[in-house]
Amino acid sequence: MRADFTPDLHHYALPDYTLTYTDTGSGPLLLLVHGSLCDCRYWKSQIVTLSRSHRVVAVNLRHYWPQEWTPEGGPFSIDRHAQDLLGLIDHLAAGPAHVVGHSRGGSVALHMAVLAPQAIATLTLADPGVGHADRSDPRGAFRHDAMALIQRGDVDAGLALFIDAVSGPDTWRRMVPWFQEMVRENATTLLAQTAEPPFRLDAATIQSLAMPMLLVGGALSPQPYPATLDRLEGLLPQASRVTIAGSSHGMNLGNPRVFNAAVADFVAAQSAV
Repeated sequence: MRADFTPDLHHYALPDYTLTYTDTGSGPLLLLVHGSLCDCRYWKSQIVTLSRSHRVVAVNLRHYWPQEWTPEGGPFSIDRHAQDLLGLIDHLAAGPAHVVGHSRGGSVALHMAVLAPQAIATLTLADPGVGHADRSDPRGAFRHDAMALIQRGDVDAGLALFIDAVSGPDTWRRMVPWFQEMVRENATTLLAQTAEPPFRLDAATIQSLAMPMLLVGGALSPQPYPATLDRLEGLLPQASRVTIAGSSHGMNLGNPRVFNAAVADFVAAQSAV
């Protein structure tokens, strides 16, 4: 897809907010949920390919581009985002949905499955950002450190700190211009995110989920993502797991052909059951 990809946005009016999303293709609903500092454009390498067999909806979570978070902007949380997306599935009248969530979006997707399992046909979690109740983040307070830089006006330094923490050293510098611009346009959401409590689910809650799941990791993804996938795999006997070769945390960008095939094959296999 072209680097200057500009999505055609649709609108869903909530009582207190208007959610925007792309809507491409036809067939079973495949909902793509982005992570921190991103928006629907993050899925540009997935939308065309996966919409050949599915109705692909890529959402912009509340307060992300094309909106902008402000301190007066209202609720910003995993729970609020999950509730919004469950409402969107109802609005589209196309559920249950095959839900794909990346990083923080994986936490949103997982919380959706806990809140309304009947709305989720399958769940694909790509390096989900689900913390351990008994383990601190090995990256330390990187979110707060990045926020402090942004608040001082050194936006790119703050964004580089964040992106390098989740994807590996020097990732920000090597990222393509469109990705850097997307992240800059979502920089204020990091200020909201640092005020969130860590998202953690206990083992019993995770084990209560019965829908088919696919766990996806980047072969080069730093901790804590591999440990999180190990934990989820141990708790979810129905889950399949794939590792995307040659890629770190942004595996859908680093190796889109393999990532897209993994998602498409998983959803197709479950739909055939």
